[in-house]
Amino acid sequence: MSRQTVKSAIGLSDWLLILLLGFIWGGSFFFNAVAVEAFHPLLVVFLRVAVAALILWVLMLARKQVATPTIPMWLAFIIMGCLNNAIPFMCIVWGQQHIASGLASVLNATTPLFTIVFASWMLSDESMSTKKLVGVVLGIIGVTIMMGADLRSGMTASLLGQALMLAAAISYAFAGIFGRRFKAMGITPMMTAMGQVTGSSLLLLPLILFYEPARDISNATAGAWLSVIGLATVCTAFAYLLYFRILSAVGASNLALVTFVVPVSAIVLGGLFLQEVITRSQWAGITVIALSLLVIDGRLFGRR
Repeated sequence: MSRQTVKSAIGLSDWLLILLLGFIWGGSFFFNAVAVEAFHPLLVVFLRVAVAALILWVLMLARKQVATPTIPMWLAFIIMGCLNNAIPFMCIVWGQQHIASGLASVLNATTPLFTIVFASWMLSDESMSTKKLVGVVLGIIGVTIMMGADLRSGMTASLLGQALMLAAAISYAFAGIFGRRFKAMGITPMMTAMGQVTGSSLLLLPLILFYEPARDISNATAGAWLSVIGLATVCTAFAYLLYFRILSAVGASNLALVTFVVPVSAIVLGGLFLQEVITRSQWAGITVIALSLLVIDGRLFGRR
């Protein structure tokens, strides 16, 4: 699918960016929890990508970095916006209405597994390796342990909700693979991020106009608006600048590891700022996830 190559090993700076991106997306749970109390879930998704698109357009115009998009570029942006925003965001929003959050997080953490399988089939420079497969399996086990009771309570949940979460994970996997082409097209990470959220905004706009979920926004609190702004600025605009920079450097399979960091970040932040108790099973899961990342990195075991 792509002739460009990526690094065979993840550098320290790339690991730091992966951890930072996971921390940011883990923090999005704070903003989502507040925003959905005042806004329709579909409106939250639309505002998140639309405001992010506006921010990135302003930044690029201010820096005079906007290239004239061609028809193939816009088509690629729309496809990427569909795979990386519209489809997974909507699947997650509606899926979590039917299943427990713990089970949802475990199913979302299957993204690296799907990515490694599909990337090894579609990309010549991202072949399957034993350490990748073992690391991904360990990561999924770690997330499962970490979610503990929430996962057990969700085992009787709706099959539809579980199917939607798996659809989101598969969509994310294909997004990481499809996104590799932007580097080959000579498109910068900022331009790619801007094009993607613009494309997803255009895709979601007809749904907003049809379902009219914005009719009650006059009663939204300041906290809800600030949460939407946080989702758009930090968790979308800035996060996708990191996303495409990491993708161009280490490839789709390695980028997908961020889904292991997200639940760890959400639990740790909840413990620090919301006085949520971090249980033994959660600490055990975090430890197994850390081990999985070390296995995939390979350097520590290589030295031994």
